[in-house]
Amino acid sequence: MSRPRVVIVGAGFAGYRAARTLARLTRNRAEITLLNPTDYFLYLPLLPQVAAGVLEARRVTVSLPGTLRGVRLVLGGADGVDLDGKAVHYTDPEGGTGTLGYERLVFAVGSVNKLLPVPGVAEHAHGFRGLPEALYLRDHVTRQMELAGNDDPRTAAARCTFVVVGAGYTGTEVAAHLQMLTERLARRHPLPGGSRPRWMLLDVAPRVLPEMDERLSRTADRVLRDRGVDVRMGTSVKEATHDGVLLTDGEFVASRTLVWCVGVRPDPLVEALGQPLERGRLIVDPYLQVPGRSEVFACGDAAAVPDLEEPGSFCPMTAQHAWRQGRVAGENVAASLGLGRRRRPYRHRDLGFAVDLGGVRAAANPLGIPLAGPAAGAVTRGYHLAALPGNRVRVAADWLLDAVLPRQGVQLGLVRSWSVPLDTASPELPRVPGAPEREPTTTERPSDTGPEALEPAKDRPGDEPGTGRSAAEPAKGQPGGEAGEGQPGAEPAKGQSGGEPAGNQPAGSRSGGRPSGTRPPSEPTEHDTVPEGTTPDRSARGRAVPDHPAPGPVRRADVPDRPDPDHSARNHAAPGRPMRDHPAPGPVKRADLPDHPSS
Repeated sequence: MSRPRVVIVGAGFAGYRAARTLARLTRNRAEITLLNPTDYFLYLPLLPQVAAGVLEARRVTVSLPGTLRGVRLVLGGADGVDLDGKAVHYTDPEGGTGTLGYERLVFAVGSVNKLLPVPGVAEHAHGFRGLPEALYLRDHVTRQMELAGNDDPRTAAARCTFVVVGAGYTGTEVAAHLQMLTERLARRHPLPGGSRPRWMLLDVAPRVLPEMDERLSRTADRVLRDRGVDVRMGTSVKEATHDGVLLTDGEFVASRTLVWCVGVRPDPLVEALGQPLERGRLIVDPYLQVPGRSEVFACGDAAAVPDLEEPGSFCPMTAQHAWRQGRVAGENVAASLGLGRRRRPYRHRDLGFAVDLGGVRAAANPLGIPLAGPAAGAVTRGYHLAALPGNRVRVAADWLLDAVLPRQGVQLGLVRSWSVPLDTASPELPRVPGAPEREPTTTERPSDTGPEALEPAKDRPGDEPGTGRSAAEPAKGQPGGEAGEGQPGAEPAKGQSGGEPAGNQPAGSRSGGRPSGTRPPSEPTEHDTVPEGTTPDRSARGRAVPDHPAPGPVRRADVPDRPDPDHSARNHAAPGRPMRDHPAPGPVKRADLPDHPSS
């Protein structure tokens, strides 16, 4: 007798937990397939520490094949779902296409960067949704500090000015951690004229971390200001250029770095299903099933799950919700197959919030008890170690080494500016010349992720997955958001698609979640529109970056059996040069010199 087939799309907080729960309950009595663009689960709450050089990149990744026994991993990004034919179409990392049939489907694709119609932002800013963006941001900040040492004072000041938009979890943590990194770099390599790195944190909200208890908000605000961060509430970006940003209060700030932390929106693949949506999220019942499609379950940032504790509302997009929903989805799928206990509705209880401010500083309220300083730092790191599905010893070892040894300030040069565009539906993987990429929809929804649990704060899946509202548009006063790094980049070369589609990360992100709650989508505010006096023009402003032009617009995966009408017109060549299929010329030889006769 054949085993029932279960397909899980996405390996973030929700998808990973669903797969683990199903494998435990079914005990090989079901064929479980996990579709994900990467072979790891990304623990997004610790991503700021990767960008700051506290943790190595692999510390925040958990191997899917190594921790999910009894689950078959298929590498690829979902292109679409045929609900009537019960099949999921996908594209693998090398451009091949495939189809997965199912009897039960768990949809946990998560979310992507939220974009606003602010001129220049799409060209000069980057998000903070995955490892490529974190590694790029670390290299970029280090490079600006090193280049400033050889520039005139005015240019050096611009290079050493870093602007973070969004004072939610992600923006606050990114500003806190990277400010400490730049201070260490400046002490090691003094800047011209004795100047110091300048960090700015902007948000239209009235206070930092507005979604949290006011006492914790004051703690975070005090720590940032004590370190010299210029915290400006009620202010955002009106226009971004290569040379700096124009603020909504009329001031122009010369800078080479714009970190975009304005929140997240549901993965574009959700809208493509053609099912009823709630602010871009797939509507499900309390049992996480799609109405009228009893074989389809959805959880994490992709699903609008009714909040039974607050009738009439939906659960926020946070890592804690995604993690818990993943378990309930796994149990209910097993029950529907007759392989587990009775199904149960999703209910939750908030555990509190935790925001890591770097070093031993943090702000947390576990179980409603407000903490600050070293005590909050200990609780926050303890939570991270407990929540990590793996790598606990390695993470603890990195923390210890960072406390006793000087941090390494070097550039790895692995990720270039054009490979991590802000406007992408595949934040988990960098764009690669010639590789098709899923194209994000243009519809912008105010889906922000806010905190929700004793989770590291930020917009990561779950705020981790979610983060707060953007500095450009707080939802009901709850800004938050994904951190994104603003780096000027050249206009995308027309017709070059990007990296692997990967849209399967729950709770706050397609690639992995981030336990720090994100906040529920709220009503759109006036900040969701184009700021007065601006236009939704996304053309590049100012000088274009001379090197490494973007390879082209981000597109949805165009599979051969479903060709795109414009596919033939695309140029898949690498930036600046055509791709060549010639074989390697062979071993490299030293300068051609006459043969020396043997004596």
